[in-house]
Amino acid sequence: MPYQICTKTIMDTTDPNIVFNEKGESDYYTNYKENIEPNWHTDQQGYDELMKIADKIKKTSKNKDFDCIIGLSGGLDSSYAAYIAKEVMGIRPLIFHVDAGWNTDKAVGNIEKLINGLDLDLYTEVINWEEMKDLQTSFLKSQIADQDLPQDYAFFSGLYKFARKNKINYVLTGGNFSTECCREPEEWGGFPGIDTTLVRDIHNKFGKKPLKTFPLVDILSYKIIYKYVYGMEVFKPLNLIPYIKKDAEKLLMDKFGWEPFQHKHHESRFTRFYEDYWLPRKFGYQKRKAHFSSLILTGQMTREEALERVSKPELSEGFLQKEFEYVAHKLDLTTDELQQIFEGENKTYKNYKNKMGLIKLGAQAMQKLGLEKRLFR
Repeated sequence: MPYQICTKTIMDTTDPNIVFNEKGESDYYTNYKENIEPNWHTDQQGYDELMKIADKIKKTSKNKDFDCIIGLSGGLDSSYAAYIAKEVMGIRPLIFHVDAGWNTDKAVGNIEKLINGLDLDLYTEVINWEEMKDLQTSFLKSQIADQDLPQDYAFFSGLYKFARKNKINYVLTGGNFSTECCREPEEWGGFPGIDTTLVRDIHNKFGKKPLKTFPLVDILSYKIIYKYVYGMEVFKPLNLIPYIKKDAEKLLMDKFGWEPFQHKHHESRFTRFYEDYWLPRKFGYQKRKAHFSSLILTGQMTREEALERVSKPELSEGFLQKEFEYVAHKLDLTTDELQQIFEGENKTYKNYKNKMGLIKLGAQAMQKLGLEKRLFR
């Protein structure tokens, strides 16, 4: 396939399934214009919907210690969602943080500042580091692009399990159209949901320690059982209010001394390393293309700015080399061992047992029902 880039966003043929129309516009752009924009209301209609949700949450959580739970990473989306929940919706969220061993100091500081500034309760779940390390090393050895799955699994499973155990029915997330309307394709490590079949197969092949305490909640459990049996609901408040990245950062900085990150997902040292070093250099994928395309579509960045920014690495070569050494040592690998894995033959989740077929069916059903507006592939 000859190289082509969307004339409206910066999504390109590094997504092998991208489709262009005769004007050179990609399906990311046309999907945004046809499906997301007409159904996305951040005006009075959105605000009224937000307050209706707030009332429902308050009424049904009256006799509980908390109205809802919010997973907080210290990054912008979850931080702003916590602010909106407390200050705009007027509800009592429990802030839940999963420490998977890779927090930056800035992320830890941001969580502390928000907890104190908003007078909220924080529960931190610390993942067993030996198990975390073993699972992450297994994933690296599997050679698939989706290297952030172990962390994602820890965050989401930890949250869902805790909410279920403590009978908290509402989960609020920082998921939003404003900065995430352009979904990363699965080839780039945009693997959707928690596939325990895949994890177990990879861990069985490369792992050395049993995962006795590592939290794993399969996607089918939380999409079906948690929702329809336990009555758990997930809300995305940031889709119902004007959410402009720069404005939200400024508000959190002014009110709480919160500190912004250079780029999305930089609150985790591993994610930062994976997205800025491992994925572009080993696989040729840049998640920034999707992140910046979202900002272009929602009018927060020009296409020229995005092209300029994506033309060079986000972080300096010296810094990235130091991070390579840090990641290797933290995972008990020598830099040579990590380099050998890096130079190994690339694979995909299709090389392992998985239930992606089922997950895709579910996603297609969600799209047909209008529950998922973003392009999914």
